[in-house]
Amino acid sequence: MTDDPVLTEMLAALGHSPDVLALRVHVIELLADRGRHAEALAQCATALTQDPQHARTLELLQQCTIALAGAATPTNAAPPPAESIARTTESTGRSTASEQVPTATDRSGRLSDAANQPVPHVDSEHHPGVDGSDPELGETYDWAAAEDQVGDIIAPAFINDGPAEFVTDGDVGVLERPTVSLADVGGMADVKRQLELTLLGPMRNPELAKAFGTSARGGLLLYGPPGCGKTFLASAVAGELGANFYPIEIADILDIYHGSGERNVHEVFELARRNAPCVLFLDEVDALGFKRSQMGGAAWMRNVVNQLLNEMDSATSSNEGVYILGATNHPWDLDVALRRPGRFDRMILVTLPDPEARTAILRYHLRDRPVAGIDLKSIVKRTDGFSGADLAHIATSATQLAMADSIRTGAVRPITMGDIDLALSQIKPSAGAWFESARNVVEFANADGTYDELAKYMRTKKIR
Repeated sequence: MTDDPVLTEMLAALGHSPDVLALRVHVIELLADRGRHAEALAQCATALTQDPQHARTLELLQQCTIALAGAATPTNAAPPPAESIARTTESTGRSTASEQVPTATDRSGRLSDAANQPVPHVDSEHHPGVDGSDPELGETYDWAAAEDQVGDIIAPAFINDGPAEFVTDGDVGVLERPTVSLADVGGMADVKRQLELTLLGPMRNPELAKAFGTSARGGLLLYGPPGCGKTFLASAVAGELGANFYPIEIADILDIYHGSGERNVHEVFELARRNAPCVLFLDEVDALGFKRSQMGGAAWMRNVVNQLLNEMDSATSSNEGVYILGATNHPWDLDVALRRPGRFDRMILVTLPDPEARTAILRYHLRDRPVAGIDLKSIVKRTDGFSGADLAHIATSATQLAMADSIRTGAVRPITMGDIDLALSQIKPSAGAWFESARNVVEFANADGTYDELAKYMRTKKIR
């Protein structure tokens, strides 16, 4: 309990509303301001389960971790240089003199166990000196190797928080100018090839496309299991073209009030047209374009679908320079009118990440966290069938385990393969339910061959 009335009130409010992330972050800030860093770290762990990439929580996590490490350092001890901990956040492991923790990385970008460096113990008695040496243990910690351990990392597929310049705000959504391209997408060679063939090639060579009687008009639908990077791919396409990127989620458009949903759809397309060239990305398009025959008495929803059809139809609207990409987990629920020529008449399957993509995703999520001895090849081999979101969950869970142990012992230690192993034992692939639905579609609703690509993928992966 605390005699701080503000903190007491905020903790009580958090107890009543534990799912409100903003409230929990405010509690973390209050705890940190009052020097109660161990409690703040525990709250950080809970907050990161709600949003593993929440920027403010990660900032507070680093701040409190450094503060705890500082509390374990005597006032007359020289701290390690600031530049040596800028990325690794006090990557001083906890071991005995005989323990060896692999920390090296090769320049190809793979975390490696090629070099073993002893890790000094961090406690209230001693701390590594300025040069990384520990005079009492007679050991050195390779700060440069630790900092370089997750260096040379590019933003991989499935991560939609890469740098982007915000251009302008509309009434619905935000227009962006991405700085990523398909070169930043890890793996997914077949998806890139199809994007080049069906979309990027005709856009780059309009005269040649015209000579062959084809064009990039209409829309392209990305479909596949959830958490596999459809949004990031759409952003990369915009970056590849040097176009604006306008991502729209279903909640941005739908409105039960008469006429509001249709007006929102029109405004979205008008903003995209004014800012051409523009990639207009409609996420969860199956919810927006759900089969009108299944909408029952929801007349307002049917009107929104009709408006979307009108905006996409080249006979009624001019979408020159507007490239429409959609994403859905359930294309079989899409209104058939949206699949007609000139609308979403092309589909690309975005599957579970391949080994190269899994490597990129794991490296991304471990890039700014203190790690030691991480064997990426082993993790990649053991995570076949995991989505990008599943891999992010593994990295976050391993971080929480290392943090919890650091809180328990009072000595900050890095994330190790032991943490990864424990996280892997607790996390299972999340795409199973999706493939159950997909199997029924492939077996009983694929007479026209629409899902032949999906059927081939499931046979190759032996998904039954």
